[in-house]
Order: sequence, then structure tokens, then C-alpha cells
Amino acid sequence: MADNINEKVYEETQNDTNEELNSAEELQSEDSAEVVADDSSSERSVGMIDPNQGKNLVIETSTGKYERHPVRTKVVMSGDNLEEILAECVSPYIAEGDMVFMSEKIVAISQGRAFPVSEIKPSKLAKFLVKFVYKSPYGIGLGIPTTMELAIREVGRVKIVLCAIIAGICKVFGVRGVFYNMLGEQVRAIDGPCDYTIPPYNTYAKMAPAKPHEVSKRLTKFMGGNKVVIVDANDLGVNILGKPETDTPDEVFADIFKDNPLGQAAQQTPIAIVRKIG
Repeated sequence: MADNINEKVYEETQNDTNEELNSAEELQSEDSAEVVADDSSSERSVGMIDPNQGKNLVIETSTGKYERHPVRTKVVMSGDNLEEILAECVSPYIAEGDMVFMSEKIVAISQGRAFPVSEIKPSKLAKFLVKFVYKSPYGIGLGIPTTMELAIREVGRVKIVLCAIIAGICKVFGVRGVFYNMLGEQVRAIDGPCDYTIPPYNTYAKMAPAKPHEVSKRLTKFMGGNKVVIVDANDLGVNILGKPETDTPDEVFADIFKDNPLGQAAQQTPIAIVRKIG
């Protein structure tokens, strides 16, 4: 399987992408996170970034009160430089002490770990195992043969068969979720195409990002110490895939993002600036 996103598929979907972006920009100006720059000022305020439609700007957790400002970016492609995206879209608004929450999806895409479903040929094992996967309304997960095939390639046939057997036994006794829990976050973050996803990724399946903790540390250093946290968030829940240090429990970051302020449709806001206000 090719390591990079297929160039031909990108060219064929570029027109659709542009149309989608135009529509998203119109919606953004009315209801969501449009960033308005004042050319007469060299400083920009994070307060200029509004929450996504239907999402709350502020959340209160056990560790304090936080603002989550969604940041729009271009459509990220394989090979894109995440540091350049942060410099262009985040650095003008960030302040000392702010954190940056980044969707794991754009990290994986930039690493070339997203593929057109037409290029993924599911094995017989993938087609068999997918029959026993719970189909969630909040995402594809391993619910189709192509994403199950990516899981097999990620962890190996032996491990995935062993986990499936144990999960099947546990299900008899009413214990669910064992399959995903045993396979870990790298498999849990695998996802497939959805109609509401921005083209060309409405026809792609993606793996989890490679070495997310290392990516988080690298980006945190680039941002001058502002923590960059890599999250896998949807309307069902949130998992922390990458963080720059181990002192802060995952639950602290997860609580800040538990209502998925980035949204799950065509908002095109894969990054949020998180600021503690109380």
C-alpha cells in the first residue's frame, strides 16, 4: 500500500474540495469560527475566534474553567508541515500559558497514514471480524472491512484474532468494549469515510498517527513551551493520544475536551487554543 496519499485522487477531488471550502467559509462567517485579522494591528486576540455552531466556548472542570477557541486551517494533505500550520494559524493568537489541542486526524494525514478506500483491499479475516463489531452512530471505527484491514496491518493477525476471541468470551458474560480496550489507542483511532467529512477525506480511511507523544513534544518545543496535546475526539468521547509530559493525567485534558468543541462535520477546525480563565 502506498505510503503517501494518491496524487491522482487528490487532483480529481480538488474541485469538490474547493466548493466545500467555499460553503464552509460562508457558514463560518455566519455561525462559527471565522478568524478576522485587523491589518492595522500587529497583535491579534484569541477573543476574535468564536466557538463552532452549537458548541460552548467555556467549560468548567475539576481543574478550572477554560475557553476553547477553534482555529480554522487549510485542508491538510500528506506531507504538510504541522509547524508551518501552527505558525500561520495559531501563533498570532496564542498567549503564555495557553495550550493547543490538535486533532489526531491531521497528524495522521500529514504523516501519509490516510488512504483512499479504493486502495485498501480487505482480507478474508477483516471481512469476517467486522461482522462482530458494534456499529456506532458517531463514527465508522472498525465497523467496515477496510478499517478492520488497517487494524490488522497495525497490530498483526495474531494479536487481533486473540483479542477477538477474548472479547467474544467476555461478551457472553455481558462485558463489552474488550476488543477495543485490548487493542489500544492506536487501533481505537482508526476511522473510515463519512459523508459529512471534507473532501477528499469523505472517501478515505485513516490510521492513528505514528509516535504521537514524540510529535506532541516536538510541536510543544516549536511553540515555545505552550503544550500541544493530540486528541482523538468525537461526540461519543475523547482519548488523549499525545502529550508532551507525563505529569498531567490524561483525564485532565480529556475533561477539557469532553464535549468535542472542534465539531465533527465540515467546520474545518482541527485545532483549538485552550486558555484557562479560572
